[in-house]
Amino acid sequence: MHVVATAGHVDSGKSTLVRALTGMEPDRWEEERRRGLTIDLGYAWTTLASGQEVAFVDVPGHERFLGNMLAGIGPAPVVCFVVAADEGWQAQSGDHRDAVAALGIEHGVVVLSRADRASAQRVAEVLAQARRELAGTGLRDAPAVAVSATEGTGLAEFRDTLDAVLAGVPDPITSGRVRLWVDRSFTITGSGTVVTGTLGAGTLVQGDVLQLVGHGDPRRVAVRGLESRDSAYPSVGPVSRVALNLRDVPAADVRRGDALVTPDAWPSTGLLGIRRTTGALYTEVPERIVVHVGTASVAARLRPFGTDHARLVLERHLPLVLGDRLVLRDPGSRSVLGGARVLDADPPVLRRRGDGARWAERLASMDPAGDVAGEVASRGAVQEQHLRRLGLVAGKDPAPPQGVRVLGEWWVHAPVLEAWQQRLRAALEALAERDPLAPGLSMGAVRDLLALPDKRLVAHVVRGAGLDQEGGHIRLPGAHGSLGAAESAIAELERRLTASPFQAPEADELAALRLGARELAAAERVGRVLRLRDGVVLLPSAPALAMRILAGLEQPFTTSQARQSLGTTRRVAIPLLEHLDSRGWTHRLDAGHRTVVR
Repeated sequence: MHVVATAGHVDSGKSTLVRALTGMEPDRWEEERRRGLTIDLGYAWTTLASGQEVAFVDVPGHERFLGNMLAGIGPAPVVCFVVAADEGWQAQSGDHRDAVAALGIEHGVVVLSRADRASAQRVAEVLAQARRELAGTGLRDAPAVAVSATEGTGLAEFRDTLDAVLAGVPDPITSGRVRLWVDRSFTITGSGTVVTGTLGAGTLVQGDVLQLVGHGDPRRVAVRGLESRDSAYPSVGPVSRVALNLRDVPAADVRRGDALVTPDAWPSTGLLGIRRTTGALYTEVPERIVVHVGTASVAARLRPFGTDHARLVLERHLPLVLGDRLVLRDPGSRSVLGGARVLDADPPVLRRRGDGARWAERLASMDPAGDVAGEVASRGAVQEQHLRRLGLVAGKDPAPPQGVRVLGEWWVHAPVLEAWQQRLRAALEALAERDPLAPGLSMGAVRDLLALPDKRLVAHVVRGAGLDQEGGHIRLPGAHGSLGAAESAIAELERRLTASPFQAPEADELAALRLGARELAAAERVGRVLRLRDGVVLLPSAPALAMRILAGLEQPFTTSQARQSLGTTRRVAIPLLEHLDSRGWTHRLDAGHRTVVR
C-alpha cells in the first residue's frame, strides 16, 4: 500500500476528489458534511488499475485547522496538491506549500480541480501560477492533471498519473524499529482502545509489545489486533494506514501526537539542535513557537545560533533522531515559519562560557544524514546502543569509521583513548617514583582518574596501554619486582629463612630490619615472602618443603609431632598447618590430628 495526503486551500475540492476516486466518504463528522468544510483528518482508500492499493489522508484546508492539516501530511510520503482551477492559488495554498517544503516531500501530483468551471486558458494560467509557487519544493516537477470530480472528467488520467508516481517512490524499510505517530484514538465496544496512524517503516505483528511515548509517562502496551483498510491482518508492513487494538490502555491515555515505538530502540528527547531548511531566518523567528513532527504538535523555545542553526527546547519529550524533519509554526499568526532538520537529538549541556560557540561550530558542520565519527568525537565515548537509538548505526556488526575504536559496547574516539592511556601511564609512573611499595592503582581509582563512563572500560584501557593487572590493581609492567629501600632488608630475611625455613622472625626482629606491614605486603605481591596469620612470615617455598617432611610422618599426626619434625614453635606451626589445610594438602581430623591428603 501507499499513503497519499491531500493538500490545498479550503474549498478547493480535496474531499470531493477523494470521494470520487474511492467511493468513500472521507468526512467523518456530521458537522463536516453539513457545512461542506473538512475540519479534521479523513481517511479513504482504493485500488488503482495496476493493482496498487492506495490510502488517502484528507486534510482540512482552513487556516484555523492548520495543526490538523500538519498532523495528516506529516507522516505521509506522497502528496496530492489540489488547486481550484476557477479560483487559482489562495492564501492557504501558500501555507500548505510551505508545509510540503518543510517536510521535504518529493513525490506527488498537482491536481487542478473544478476544471469544469474554468476555461482551458484559465486552467493553463492556474497551472503556470502553481508551478511558480511550488518551484521551491519537491513538487516543482510533479505531474499535473486537470479534473472535475463532479463530472468525472480527468479522473482516469489522474489515476494513471498517480499510479506512475507511486511506482517511482522508493521502497520503504520493512525491517527494523517501528515509530507510529498516532492520529486517532477511540474505543470500540467489545474491543477496547483502537489507535490509527500511518506506518512509514518497520513491520507490525499481532502480539507485538510497543512503548507508548506521549503526554504521560512512557508505558508498554500490547497489540491485541491489527487492521488495515477495515480488514484484519496478522502483520502489516509499510507504507500503510493501520489500526491497532491495544490491550490494557484506556483510549483517554492515548492522544494524537503520541507515538508507538519499538521498546528501547528510540531516544526520547526534549532538547534538539536543528538546521533551517526553509522559511524565515532564525534571527527573525520568535522565541516561543510550535513544532510539528509526525502527528505531534509541541510548544517550544527557540534559541538561535546564527541565521540557520538553533537550539530547541520542547515542552515534552518526543522520539526523534538525526535527520527528522520539523515544521515550525508561529502560534500567534497560525502561519508556517519554515522547516528544519534535526542535527543533534542529544545536545550537550551548555555550562561554561564558550560552550555555546563550540557547540554551534560543530552543529554547522554536522550532516543530517548522520555523522558517526563526529558524534563519537564530540562525546569521547558513546555506547553502541545509543548510536543505534539515534539512527546512526544499524545491522548486526556495524563497522566503526576511521578514528573510532570499539571497546566492548562502547565506541571511543581514538585520540580520547590515547589520552586515557597516556594519563594512566603517567599517573602510575608518578606513583612508582613517589611510593615504590604501592601495589598500583585500584580499578576504581583508575576509573575516577580518567573519568570513565563505565568501569568495564578500565580493562580495555589497561590492555591498550600495555599495563599489568593483578589482584584488582593496575601497575607498570616490570614494576612488580621493585621494593625500593626495602630490598636489602627483604634479601636479609630471605637469607635467614633459607638457612632456617620454619624459624619465622619475631616482631622485634622484623622491626629491627625496618620491615613493616607495607614492606612485607609489597614483598608478598612480588612473590618474595609468604605471610600467614598472627604475623608469621616465611618463604613462599615453605609450604611445599613442609609437605615433604610431614608426608614422612606416621599418619595421622599430631600438631606436636608436626612442630617437632619441622623444628619450629607452636606460634609458627599452627598458622602453617592451617594454610596447608586451606590449600587442601592436609586434612584436619579433629582438634589434635591431621593427615596428609594423598
